[in-house]
Amino acid sequence: MSQTMKVRKGDIVQVISGKDRGKQGRVLEAFPRERRVVVENLNIVKRHVKPRPIKQRSGMGQAGLAPGGVVNKPAPLPVSNVMVVCPTCKRATRVGIVEKEGKGGEAGRARVCRRADCQEEIDR
Repeated sequence: MSQTMKVRKGDIVQVISGKDRGKQGRVLEAFPRERRVVVENLNIVKRHVKPRPIKQRSGMGQAGLAPGGVVNKPAPLPVSNVMVVCPTCKRATRVGIVEKEGKGGEAGRARVCRRADCQEEIDR
């Protein structure tokens, strides 16, 4: 069974629960099978990384070292903890799906803002 989410890579989302509640950021990655998203600069965790050799593509000279140490990086958030921010009304909103006709008469689907005073398309 294929998993679908109403949040996609590149969307601006607002966190609605957890330590970063109220903050907004752009979705860097989406993992539909795990129902999680990685949001830029939110849910930051520390990871301890060993220095590792880097392969150089040119093959000339010696290989460099990727620095080790403590690295801050964003961790995945459950998709239920974020809401899409409508690009038109600039508020966090639920997402609706509407059928629409595309070029050549084929039907397509579009995501729309569910706020009563907006109802605009999220995908532009």
